[in-house]
Amino acid sequence: MSAAVPSAPPGLSIVVPVYRGAATIGTLVAALEKLSPEGGLEVVLVNDGSPDNSGEVCRALVKSAAVPLVYVEHSRNFGEHNAVMTGLRHATGRYVITMDDDLQNPPEEVLKLYDHARLGAWDVVYTRYAHKQHAAWRNLGSRFANKVADWLLDKPPGLYLSSFRCMSELVVRSVTRYRGPYPYVDGLIMQMTQRIDSIEVRHLPRANGRSNYTLKRLVRLWLNLATSFSLAPLRIGIIAGAIIAALGTIGAVATIIEALFRHDTPSGWASTMTVILLLAGVQFTMLGVMGEYIGRTFLSANGKPQGTVRLVERGTGTHHDAPHSNAQ
Repeated sequence: MSAAVPSAPPGLSIVVPVYRGAATIGTLVAALEKLSPEGGLEVVLVNDGSPDNSGEVCRALVKSAAVPLVYVEHSRNFGEHNAVMTGLRHATGRYVITMDDDLQNPPEEVLKLYDHARLGAWDVVYTRYAHKQHAAWRNLGSRFANKVADWLLDKPPGLYLSSFRCMSELVVRSVTRYRGPYPYVDGLIMQMTQRIDSIEVRHLPRANGRSNYTLKRLVRLWLNLATSFSLAPLRIGIIAGAIIAALGTIGAVATIIEALFRHDTPSGWASTMTVILLLAGVQFTMLGVMGEYIGRTFLSANGKPQGTVRLVERGTGTHHDAPHSNAQ
């Protein structure tokens, strides 16, 4: 029996990217089922090519969940922000909350976040944590990324960019128009609204396993932030070039003066090599930055996918209904 998609959109959709979440996603969905948000609830799970049995667990949840649940399966791992974009496209709620599958964001905080956004008519509400329960290196990386975002993005100063956020339907429609292969959800948000607020919520220790964010993944995220939504790295090159040119001019004048008034001028090997190495370092750095921009433009022009959906299954939230499934 095929389950029809509800005709009236729910008040709240919760999008959860799933990666190595087989041990926690069932607990999370069970906790979300107990919530009663204004207008009703929908849960969207996006399996981003998880190598464990997360897919089997999620498909079982489609059949057993007490709330409408949409399961979307990527054909491979595309990354957290890509999975979030896919989830946003399948969400139908008037507001959408994104959260991780690791239970570090308490499900009971969902209503607090949703009500703050809904009652305050905010386009986006982020969460901030009094005490983050991540490893020290991860906290340091998050602070660095937020400092970079302060400079690169037109965002309210000091706003913490958390993955546990609530967005209005207007923002979701705007964000999902982006089809490029390197999405950065917060960068897209900052381009379309400044009606943004934040609230403080609890942050719990990770319930199982370790963080899926390795140093390599964090570096990729920073590159998406820096090169997909800002020309600042290229402008840094202009500034660096101007500074080096000014220093070079000063050095040239000093060398000429020294040659005119001193006849025992040393050969200048050290200073020459210093200048050459300095200029070469700046040049190669900027060539790398330009190459990153060109490479991303090339891949985008050649249709590198943001995310390929293999399967979508929908459950209506009743235990006896079988899900509707289709491959894409």
